[in-house]
Amino acid sequence: MDKKKFAFTKTNYILTAIGMAIIIIGLLLMTGPNCTTEYFEPDIFSVRRIKVAPIVTLIGFITVIVAIAYKPRTEDNKEDDK
Repeated sequence: MDKKKFAFTKTNYILTAIGMAIIIIGLLLMTGPNCTTEYFEPDIFSVRRIKVAPIVTLIGFITVIVAIAYKPRTEDNKEDDK
């Protein structure tokens, strides 16, 4: 009996979950106290919120893209390469 082949494998789902977790961490790093008209919060210009968090979020998005594009090598693929 022929097994159905899905577009994603277990590895794709694991990599996607890791990428989504990294994105959530990056977005959480961006959070913090905000400014109001009565009070200025200098923490909005901190290195964590301006540099680190966007880089972490970008790494998460790149991880998700790689997870979607990842195609594991199977026996069929190895025979085609020869």
